[in-house]
Amino acid sequence: MKLVVLDGGTLNPGDNPWIPLENLGDLTVYESTASDQTVSRSADAEILLTNKVVLDSHVIGQLPNLKMIAVTATGYNVVDVEAANAQGVVVANVPVYSTRSVAQHVFAMLLEFYHRATDHHNAIGQGQWQASGQFSFWLNPIEELAGKKFGVIGFGRIGQATARVAQAFGMEILIHSRTSKEVDGFASATWMPLEEVFENADVVSLHCPQTNSNAQFVNQTLIARMKSTALLINTARGGLINESDLAAALNDWSIGGACLDVLSCEPPADNNPLLTADRCLLTPHVAWTALQARQRLMQITADNIRAFIAGSPQNLV
Repeated sequence: MKLVVLDGGTLNPGDNPWIPLENLGDLTVYESTASDQTVSRSADAEILLTNKVVLDSHVIGQLPNLKMIAVTATGYNVVDVEAANAQGVVVANVPVYSTRSVAQHVFAMLLEFYHRATDHHNAIGQGQWQASGQFSFWLNPIEELAGKKFGVIGFGRIGQATARVAQAFGMEILIHSRTSKEVDGFASATWMPLEEVFENADVVSLHCPQTNSNAQFVNQTLIARMKSTALLINTARGGLINESDLAAALNDWSIGGACLDVLSCEPPADNNPLLTADRCLLTPHVAWTALQARQRLMQITADNIRAFIAGSPQNLV
């Protein structure tokens, strides 16, 4: 079986060996693949692995040997599933692998925003603590999370995991999701319409998939409902936010701040307004990248391929 990985550089930058896949066939790994290289590199592949390389109907139609597309991610919008199905190509994804990693990153950003640990470290290096003459020195008042309202938009596995961490800090949970459901451990949580979560929450964390119907739903109208001290966190998809609207709200201090791990274009264009927005903490789409999460991703991808070869495909989309 001929396997080709089109963009393996993020899954394995050197610390996550390809051994689970090497055992399944003749494996070729490309660190990254430009759009004009996709067809030539995929020509002999029976199983094609992609994370962000687009496999649309034009590409799939030129790959007569292709039998399976293994998406090394949960989101599979880069694949034209209908075109694949029409050609008899199976498409599988990895639905669960980074839950703990993403929830952890939400609070890495949240605590950095409230405590400004890096800024305090740098201030010491600049002599500010020494010059203050006080045994305790701070750049800004530090607030406790306990008692604050934590709004979760989307209550799947990652949303639930993040909310459990918020509960551990003593935060009150507000939830909006497409479907309301009973979840163990959240009897005290409050389910609300979207607008009410944005109005009442001290922190709003996005954990919903991006669809055609919710693209840029976090816009000027919704942001205007937020408290002037509220913090917006996004570890889901950058396209959920109207970035110009958010930048404007940050720059005029309409809201307290934003912590964003994802942007609409990655890497961002130099003119993205959030790059220079006030009180905007950015990280480069790393919430999913804990080594353990990438190891799970590698193993589940291998399991998907093994199941397909055995005639019992799993995690189909």
